[in-house]
Amino acid sequence: MRRQEPGVTAPEPQELLQSILTLEAQKSWSDSAVIGGLDSYLANAAPALPKWFAPQLQQVLTASGGYRAWSRAERQTWVIEALDLLRNPRPSGPPPELQPVTVLSRVSTKTALLFARLGVHTLNDLLYLLPRRYLDYTRMRTIAELQPYEEQTIVGRVVKASWTYPAKRRSTEAIVADRTGTIRVLWFNQPWVAKKLPKDRDIVLSGTVSVYGRRLQLVSPEWEDLESSGIHTGRLIPVHPLTQGLYAKSMRNWVTEALDICAPGPAEYLQRDVLQRSRFPTLSQALRQAHFPDSMAQAAAARQRLAFDELLSLQLGLLMTRRNWQNSQRGQPLKADPQLIRSLLALLPFSLTAAQERVLDEVLQDLSRAVPMSRMLQGDVGSGKTVVALAAMVMTAAHDLQAALMAPTEVLAEQHYRTLLTLLSTGITALPDGQEMQLHPSASLRQVPVQTVSGVLDRPLTIALLTGSLTAAHRRRVRDLIASGAIDMVIGTQALVQEGVDFHCLGLAVVDEQHRFGVVQRGGLRQKGYNPHVLVMTATPIPRSLALSIYGDLDLSVIDALPPGRQPIDTRVFHPESIHEVYGLVRTEIQKGHQAYVICPLISESDKLDARAATEEHEYLSNAVFPDLRLGLLHGAMRPADKDAVMRSFRDGALDLLVSTTVIEVGIDVPNATVMVVLAAERFGLSQLHQLRGRVGRGSDKSYCFLVGDTVSPDAMRRLNALESTHDGFTLAMQDLEIRGAGDFLGTQQSGLPPLKVATLTDFSTMEKARVEAQRLIRDERLLGDPFYEPLRERVAALWNRNVEWS
Repeated sequence: MRRQEPGVTAPEPQELLQSILTLEAQKSWSDSAVIGGLDSYLANAAPALPKWFAPQLQQVLTASGGYRAWSRAERQTWVIEALDLLRNPRPSGPPPELQPVTVLSRVSTKTALLFARLGVHTLNDLLYLLPRRYLDYTRMRTIAELQPYEEQTIVGRVVKASWTYPAKRRSTEAIVADRTGTIRVLWFNQPWVAKKLPKDRDIVLSGTVSVYGRRLQLVSPEWEDLESSGIHTGRLIPVHPLTQGLYAKSMRNWVTEALDICAPGPAEYLQRDVLQRSRFPTLSQALRQAHFPDSMAQAAAARQRLAFDELLSLQLGLLMTRRNWQNSQRGQPLKADPQLIRSLLALLPFSLTAAQERVLDEVLQDLSRAVPMSRMLQGDVGSGKTVVALAAMVMTAAHDLQAALMAPTEVLAEQHYRTLLTLLSTGITALPDGQEMQLHPSASLRQVPVQTVSGVLDRPLTIALLTGSLTAAHRRRVRDLIASGAIDMVIGTQALVQEGVDFHCLGLAVVDEQHRFGVVQRGGLRQKGYNPHVLVMTATPIPRSLALSIYGDLDLSVIDALPPGRQPIDTRVFHPESIHEVYGLVRTEIQKGHQAYVICPLISESDKLDARAATEEHEYLSNAVFPDLRLGLLHGAMRPADKDAVMRSFRDGALDLLVSTTVIEVGIDVPNATVMVVLAAERFGLSQLHQLRGRVGRGSDKSYCFLVGDTVSPDAMRRLNALESTHDGFTLAMQDLEIRGAGDFLGTQQSGLPPLKVATLTDFSTMEKARVEAQRLIRDERLLGDPFYEPLRERVAALWNRNVEWS
C-alpha cells in the first residue's frame, strides 16, 4: 500500500472527484479517467462525499448499467452538471430555494407582503409562480419593416428623450432611430424613463406597434440596454401573475435573480432513465425554460415536466396513505359464505344485475383478504349500490364483527336504515328493551333507533340508527350498545366519528356519498376499529381517469347498468318564456296525486347574479301559481333540524311541491315525486343536473325533468340539450369535465385534494404517467430511505402540507 508522504495533505474527496471528472471530460467522456471505470470509483467514494452531492451521485448509482451503459452524450451531460455542482457547492444549512424573498434585491418587508398576496414567501414559491402566458417579442425588425398592430422588436439609438404632457399626464416621449428610419416612442405616466435614456444610447424595444396620425409609434414598450441581460425584449417574454404594487419588469428581474441564487436549481429527484423515457428536461432546466423559454416548444416541455412533478407528488401521497392504511395493522379476513349470500339474495324482491354481481364479487374478494379493503363503489342514481353494501355488512356480521354506514344527512341515514330493515324484514322481532316497530312511510325512525331482525343469520341481527337529532337518552343507549358489541350494524351521520362513539369490533366502514365528507371524517371512522375494511359509495358519475386521480388511495368498482324496468326520465328543455307551460305540466302531475320539485340556484336574490332565488320563487309560487297546493321551502342556510323537518314532510306526503336549492341533490328517496323542474338550468353543471334528475323516477310512474334556461345562448342550450338525449351519467360527466374543468366539476371541498399550481386533473395523459411512476416508486424500497429521494419525499410532504409516513 502506497504511503502518504510527510507534510503532504490528502485532497478532499470532492476535490479528488473534481480532478477525475475534469480528466474524464478531457478524455471525451470515454470512462477511462480511473482504472476500473467511474461506476466502481463512485460506489467506493460515495460514503466520503458530501451529502449535498448525493442526488447527483445517485443518478449514476441507480441507473440501469450505470455510467458505463450511458451514451457519450448522457455521460457528457452528467459530468458537466457534476463539475458545476462541485465547483459551486451548496452551502451548509437549508437549500437556497427555502430562503425568504427578502434576500432578493430591493425586496423590503413591505414588498414581501405584496408577494404574500400571490402565495409567494420563499424563493421556491417564486420559482413556481409560473407565467400565465408569453409575449412573442422574437420578431426582430428594422424600423422601416415594422407592421402596425403586431408585437415586434427593434434595436435603435436614442435621438432624444424628454417629458411630454398628453392628456395633462406627465410622460416620456423619445425618438429612436436605426439605419432605416425613426419612430416615436411614448411611455404614459412614466416621466422617469426620460432620465434613463440619454442621447446616443443603444436600446432594444419590444411591444405592439400602433398608428398615430399617419406615422407608426410604440406606446409603453418594454425596453432595455442593448448590452443588458435580454430578459425584457427580443425574446418570449413571460407575463407573470401580479398584484397591485408589483410590476411586470421588476417581477422578471426578481425571478431571474432567484434562478441565479438557486442555481443549479432545486435538487433533481427523477432518475435519468425516467427523464429519458418521458423526454423531460431536468428540473433546473424546466424551471428556467418555464420562465424564460427559448421557444414555445421549450415552454410546453418545461410545463409538462413541472406538471408531472406535481401529479407524481399527488399520486405518491395517495398511494402512501393507502399503503400505510393497509400495512399499519393486519386486516381481518372475512371469508365469503356462498350459502349465506344465496340466502340473503333470495330475500330480495328483485334479482341482481350482472354489474351488481360483478361488483359484489370484487367486494367479497377484498373482504376475504388480510389486507384491509379500500374500495370506491361508483354507480349512477338507482343502480343498486345499497344492496352491495348490505351484502358486505351482513357478511361482516356473520363473522361477529360490526359494520357502520355513514351518510351525509340525517334524512339519508334514516332512508338507509329503513331500506336495510325493509330488505331484511322477513323476521322483525322485539327490540332489546321490549318495544316493537311497524315499518310504514310515516314512521318516526328516531323514536325506535334499535331494531332486531331474524332469518338472515343463525342468530338475531341487531341494527341501529345514530344521528345527532336522537334524544340524549337514545344516543347514550345506542352508544352503549355499540361499545358492548350488541349492535351488528349501525347507520348514522358524522355522529359516528365524534368522540364518545366507540366500537366493540368494527370490521367494515361504509361511507355513502364520499365527496360530501372530508378526509378527516373518513379517517376518523377508520380509526374507530381494528383497521376495518372501507367501502366508499358515490352516485356522482366521475370519469374513471379522474376518479383514479382523486381517490388514488382506493380501488374502483363501477356499477355501469341500471336494474331492468327502470323507465328513462322524460327530459325537456324550455326557454324562459315557456315557464307558465312548465308549471301547467307540474299541476297536471300533482292533480294525479304525485309530487314535484322546483330547484333554484340561489337562496335569495343576488345583485351579482340574475338568477332565480328559492325564497322569492317559493313566495311567488305560493301566492300566484299554486295558492291551492301545499308548498315547502328548503335551502342550505336553514338549521339542520328545520331542513330535516321539511324533507320528512315531503317524503311523507304532507307537501305537494318542494322549492329547494341543490341541497336536495343528495337526499330523500320519494317514489311519489315524478316531476323535477330546474330553473336557471344553464348555471348548473351537466353532472349536477343529472344528479337532480335522479331525484325523480324512483317509483313505477312515468317521470319528467324540465330544464328551464334563464338565457337562450346557443352554447347554453346545446349543453342542456345533451341531457334530453343522454341518460348515461358517465357520458355527461365527461362532457361536463371538458366544459368546466376538474375544479368546478368537483368543487374544492369535494375533492379533498391539495391545490395544484401547474398541473390540471384533466391532463389524463400526464396523470397516467405520474400514476405509473408512483406505483413503481412505491414498489422500490429505496424510496423510503435513499438520500437521492429525500427531495421527492420533501416535495410530497409540502404538496400535502403534512408529514407523510414513509414506512
